[in-house]
Amino acid sequence: MSDPADLPEPDRVEGAPHPRETENLLGQSEAEGRFLEAYTSGRLHHAWLITGPRGVGKATLAWRLARFLLATPPDDGGMFAPEPPSTLDIDPEHPVARRLMALSEPGLFLLRRGPNDKGDKLSQDIRVDETRKLKGFLHMSASDGGRRVVIVDSADELNTNAANAILKLLEEPPEGAVFLLISHQPTRLLPTIRSRCRELRLAPLPPDVLTQALAAAGAEGDIQTDALGQLAAGSVGEALTLTHLDGLGLYGEICATFAEAPRYDRPRALKLSTQATGAANADRYDLILHLFDLFLTRLARTGAGLPPAAEAAPNEAAILSRLSPGGPAARAWATTQQELSAAAQHGRAVNLDPSALILDMVFRINETADAVAAR
Repeated sequence: MSDPADLPEPDRVEGAPHPRETENLLGQSEAEGRFLEAYTSGRLHHAWLITGPRGVGKATLAWRLARFLLATPPDDGGMFAPEPPSTLDIDPEHPVARRLMALSEPGLFLLRRGPNDKGDKLSQDIRVDETRKLKGFLHMSASDGGRRVVIVDSADELNTNAANAILKLLEEPPEGAVFLLISHQPTRLLPTIRSRCRELRLAPLPPDVLTQALAAAGAEGDIQTDALGQLAAGSVGEALTLTHLDGLGLYGEICATFAEAPRYDRPRALKLSTQATGAANADRYDLILHLFDLFLTRLARTGAGLPPAAEAAPNEAAILSRLSPGGPAARAWATTQQELSAAAQHGRAVNLDPSALILDMVFRINETADAVAAR
């Protein structure tokens, strides 16, 4: 059995700092202001659902809120009480901040995916045994007094039993405890969980802020912000993944493969499929499937009269316009996108050979291009 400490952190994006290591949150001042207003007005809710697209700073905000709550003494109403805080910023040298960085803060419980039964990999979801540890934490820490914070990253990964266990805690919240639930797809959560939380929704980052966030996250080299912004949809997490795995290059290869479709570039397609094979390329495989989905979405939008604001690959605008010249083509590409998205999900579920799945997608896209050209 492996040591759980040797497993990767499930809430860390490869190539980027962990959210607890990021002091500042860019582009989300509205959400921060809403939380601070609730705190200073004495209307601090016991549970907050932090939502928005992946990679826009939800986990970073959760850790900022945890630092703030655990490091800011509550107002006791005395005549010498400090002025209400005007910012969520906490000195990184503050003892609480240092303990959070080291995951040794006794007032925090981080609920995330743990090891599987064998202990050699991470579990696919957050299981009920992890939530039992949370119940023990709340029970043991209640006698210490003070505020306690629970971060759930992410609530989307709670299995059914774990979700029901969290719901019971939200229905009868322990005194002094604040829950921060991160969710990328809140509509998939139990409605009863959503109803017991106050939502903080984070927005995609505009291009200028995305550039700052990438620099703050340690991205190096020539960052093609406009192209990254198109594919990452304002998500710094997605942009980092694209940068780390050469996502722009992969998307350029997808566009070039179909530049002359229905006479697709077979050697390019074969090369693309080989880049997704093997356990070491699992992340690249997921990214390639995602980029195919984006390509089809951008084709459909172009035909519907909503072409991308900027190119994400060389000659992309010309390729999209030729393959999707109008409404009928847009409908054909939208149908193909839905069918291939479902096929990709099924292929992943049954462990279909990555190369075979990608080549099948290429053939299906080429067939649609042939049908569109014949009209």
